[in-house]
Parts: sequence; structure tokens; C-alpha cells
Amino acid sequence: MDVYTRAKSRTLTQKLLLVAGIVFIAFNLRPAITAVGPLVSFIRNDLSLTNGMAGFLTTLPLIAFAVLSPFAPKLGQKIGNEWTVFIGVGLIGAGIVIRSAGSISLLFFGTALAGIGIAIGNVLLPGIVKMKFPDKATFMTGIYSTSLGISAAIASGISVPLVETLGWNWEDSLMIWAYLALAAFFIWMPQLRRQNIPQGKLMFVKGRRSLLKSPLAWQVAIFMGFQSFIFYCLITWLPEILYSQGLSRSLSGWMLSIVQIAGLPFSFIVPVIAGKLKSQGVLAIVLGACYVTSLVGLLLGGPLTIVWVVCIGIAQGASFSLALTFLVLRAKDVLDASRLSGMAQSLGYFLAAVGPALIGYEYDLTHSWFVPILTLVLASILMTIAGWGAGKDKFVLEDHRKGSFDHEKI
Repeated sequence: MDVYTRAKSRTLTQKLLLVAGIVFIAFNLRPAITAVGPLVSFIRNDLSLTNGMAGFLTTLPLIAFAVLSPFAPKLGQKIGNEWTVFIGVGLIGAGIVIRSAGSISLLFFGTALAGIGIAIGNVLLPGIVKMKFPDKATFMTGIYSTSLGISAAIASGISVPLVETLGWNWEDSLMIWAYLALAAFFIWMPQLRRQNIPQGKLMFVKGRRSLLKSPLAWQVAIFMGFQSFIFYCLITWLPEILYSQGLSRSLSGWMLSIVQIAGLPFSFIVPVIAGKLKSQGVLAIVLGACYVTSLVGLLLGGPLTIVWVVCIGIAQGASFSLALTFLVLRAKDVLDASRLSGMAQSLGYFLAAVGPALIGYEYDLTHSWFVPILTLVLASILMTIAGWGAGKDKFVLEDHRKGSFDHEKI
């Protein structure tokens, strides 16, 4: 039975359970990261951490993403994507519980463990969406990218109020997200019963070549890389940039929340639009222009700051969902979607890990935000160029694979 027949044979209940499972998996792919930043000062003071150690709490999961992303598709082939994601959710939950124990060693070990689990979900969800919803892949990409953005915004927004308003300690504030992982753990279970044979056997393909030899795969990876670079740089430094321009600490923090909220509608809309276009390059150009304009406006400051902040949020939400959409549209089959996701996210999170440190170093060197923002403008231009190529209507390794693969038996 092929993938299309299997997708259409699901009952309404099975489809709803599948959608709920994907949404709840997506809900767990950011809170373990975004909940930490607002609590860093509490964690640092309680455990007597240095600023470097405190900053490493945010960088550690990104390093885990970069290192482990290429290996997730291989594990998915051996035991199946559904089982691998199930294990990933378990690691996220376990990592959150362990790091909330209140010791320095467990804090970092648990953070790394949660990072490994998130890396698995990040990489394999595009392949699962392509396999389970072959004719609605871009629509479902919009659903789970929006779910991911919602949970990220909520986690960063309520972490401090849980401590200051309810009187919780930082451990309790972090621990609450383990319940979300537990919910996803049980909601995903029905998908395990529908996988009878490991996907490594289902998707055996002769002549499967390395994606490193595909220019299109590199363009997708570079687009993912620079959008991640810009996102994490701005998540880290935007409040400081705004504070240096005269905004209060409180208002600067709220501006960061506005960035995430402004991007949510476009996280859903852009994949739907992209799925209706033969080439998505024009979307990359529009998003690049939005980024460059808003960054230049941010550099100039003035009364239009809120406008530039909203535009940054739109560009962030849209570019991230477009990057996820490329992983689905540029892959011919489920295995290539997972492999492309692993390659693109490995490069993306490597750049994301070094980006905030680079921006901070540039600021320390120049004592001005001109060079750091100029770096972000350059990254936006490179992202746009890569996006134009990634938007072409073809598959990775398409020319190399003609006549060299067997039909899938999914």
C-alpha cells in the first residue's frame, strides 16, 4: 500500500489523533529553551553561576541540535520515525525534570538531555508530515510551525510571572513544562501502533547519494542557517539594543514578546501560500526586504521603533515557517525530507550557536550597535540569495536520481 493510499485510509478519529500528536510534539520543541532566558538572573544568583556559565545554558541546546541533527534520520530509519520521536519526547521530559533538581551538574546535564530530545523532534517532524499528509504537507507545516511559535511565546512570557506573582522558585517554573512533555508522550502513543515495520526497511532506495553533493540542499541549508542566526541573535540582543536607544528594561522586554506574537499569523499563512506557488523564491525576496528594512529602521531608532519591531516579528515567523516548508517541498520522499532536515538544521543551529556570541563580541569591540546590526543585514541578504535558489521547483539530487531508485513500499 503506497503512502497516499495509507493516508486516505485513516479514519477521522485517527486523523484527529495524528494532528493532535503533531501539535503537541511541536508544543514541546521550544519551551525548554525559551523558558530559561527570562529566568537566567534567578538561576545565576541561586547557584552562583558566572555570566559565561549562565549564557551557556542557552547555547548548550543549540550545540546539541547542531551536532545531533544529522544522526536523527538514521535512527528514524532503524526504529521508525514515530518511535524515534516518542523517545525524543521522553528525553525532553526527563531533561526538564533532571535540570529542575537544583544542582549545577544536573542543570547542565538535564539541559543537554532536553536538547537531544528537541533535536530529534526538529529533524523528524518534516518527514512525518510529508509521509502522513502527502497532499496537505504545507498546510500541516503551517499548523506545527504556528504551534511551535505559540509555545515559545507563552514559555518566555510566563516564566518570570510564575516566580514573581505566584511565589514559585525557578525550579518550579522550569518544571511545569515537563507536564506538557508528559501530555505529548501519551497523545503520541496511538501513532506507535500504526507503524508495523521499521522505516529503514520500508524506504530502501538504491543509489541514494549524499545531500552534500546537491547545490539545492545547500541552498535550503543556508536559508535555514541564516534565518536561525538572525532569530537567535535578535532573541538575545534586541532588548539590549532597544534599551540603549532609551526604552526602559520592562518595555524592551515586552518588545521581544511583540516580536514573537507578530510572527504567529505568518507562521501559518506563509506555508499555505508557498504550497500554492510553483516557485517560492519571491517569498524569500519579500522576507529579506522586510528584514533589511526593519533592521535599518531599528538602527535609526525614533518613533517608528514599534513598527520595525513588528516587521522583524513578521519576517522571523514567516522565514522560519518557509524554511520548514522548503524541507517538505524540496524532498522527493520521506527519507530525503528527514535527511534534508538533518543537514539544514545542523548548519542552522551551528550558526545559531555562534551568532549571539559574535554579535556580543562585535558590540564589546566597537561599543556601538552599528556593526552588529550591519552583520544582521548582511545575514538577511545571504538568507535571501539562498532562499531564491531554494525556492526553485525541483527536488534535491533530482538529476542524479533519475532511474536510480525503487518505488517506496510505504
